[in-house]
Amino acid sequence: MSTWVAVSTRVAVAIALALFLGFVFGHPAYWVIGVLVALLAWHSYHVTQFEKKLRGSRKGRPPNIPGIWGAVHAHVYRIRNRNRQRKKRLTRLLREFRKSTSAMPDAGVVLNGANQIMWINKAAQSMLGVTKADRGQRVDNLLRDPNFIQYLRDDDLSGPVKIISPVDSERHLSVQVVPYGEEQRLLLAKDITLETRLAKVRRDFVGNASHELRSPLTVIGGYLGALSDDPDLPESWHQPVAEMEIQAARMQRIIEDLLTLSRLEAAEPEAQRDPVDIGGTLCVIRKDVLSVGNPDLDIELSLDTRDRLLGSEAELYSAACNLISNAVKYTPEGGRIDIRWYTDETGGHLTIADTGIGIPEESIPRLTERFYRVDKGRDRARGGTGLGLAIVKHVLNRHGARLEVTSRLGEGSTFSCHFPRGRLALAEDACGVKETRPGNAAAAR
Repeated sequence: MSTWVAVSTRVAVAIALALFLGFVFGHPAYWVIGVLVALLAWHSYHVTQFEKKLRGSRKGRPPNIPGIWGAVHAHVYRIRNRNRQRKKRLTRLLREFRKSTSAMPDAGVVLNGANQIMWINKAAQSMLGVTKADRGQRVDNLLRDPNFIQYLRDDDLSGPVKIISPVDSERHLSVQVVPYGEEQRLLLAKDITLETRLAKVRRDFVGNASHELRSPLTVIGGYLGALSDDPDLPESWHQPVAEMEIQAARMQRIIEDLLTLSRLEAAEPEAQRDPVDIGGTLCVIRKDVLSVGNPDLDIELSLDTRDRLLGSEAELYSAACNLISNAVKYTPEGGRIDIRWYTDETGGHLTIADTGIGIPEESIPRLTERFYRVDKGRDRARGGTGLGLAIVKHVLNRHGARLEVTSRLGEGSTFSCHFPRGRLALAEDACGVKETRPGNAAAAR
């Protein structure tokens, strides 16, 4: 039986009893009014008691009251009991969460949508220098590292940023902000001092070893050149000496590339902003490649803009030369290479598309690793060092650019360098090659 039916039945029974008593003793209307007043008084009393119960202690079992008010008290008791159990579970979970976050070796800071500090763990106090008294402060007012401030301003939270700890200048941190919940962010800081020192040791070792190897290789190459030019050299030695010259030259190229990588890694994170005529640079590279490359290759250069790049001319030349040389190296005779420089609302774009042998899809993510080779035997036969794309990656990173690679086996590959709009500068066309505009199909040859 529903509560409404039960209450209605009780009221109807009370009114019926009042009418009966009224007919027996007279004045039935007075009896009905009296019963209704008694019911109203009864409900009013229990409403008052219920309100006192809600304001008072939440402990204790519900009172044993007949009728609907007993059911109401029982429901409230069950609801309170469930909430009490839920609160205990949440408190226990929160306590465990605080213990676990306090034990974390990494710093953790909870931020709101305005980047104000809401909560910190112990590691954040020692690594970032923030305290509980800093709650409500903007985190960029406390962490003044330029890289971190630019990281927050750009709102590009896809990856971490490296900063120096405000507590200890010898301490290097990797900081990342992760959005979660509604208008909340979690700032995580990891100590990477050891990794940074190891990377510096590795760079110093590679640079020093390369410098030390350069002189002996130069001497060996000189003697091998003299031997190959010696008319009295026995015929049986011609092939071995020629092979030694090839390998010595290859070693020399590897050392030069290692030194280039060491210089890039030791330089400032951002390249200088000198105006570079990228069109003229591409023209020079194209002419150099054609003068020593495969004459059966069709190499076309399209310049859709006169905009220049703000950066390092030597580094941009090195990156473009590596990409174009790779395209020439892996494109068979009769193939085609299209080089294009253009700009749009997102920035500047350099693309090198070839009809070469292509790259397996699983190898594309690893192309910029040092000494990584898709086909080791074929790469060595073509004289590659395995460092060209690593150099390209470092150059693009220093110019705020990114490398995009698309390829299909047997059909060719496209290497695209995307530069941000802030790296562009309008300039005159000093290339000497016909400029192609949208709607103009002519290309520089």
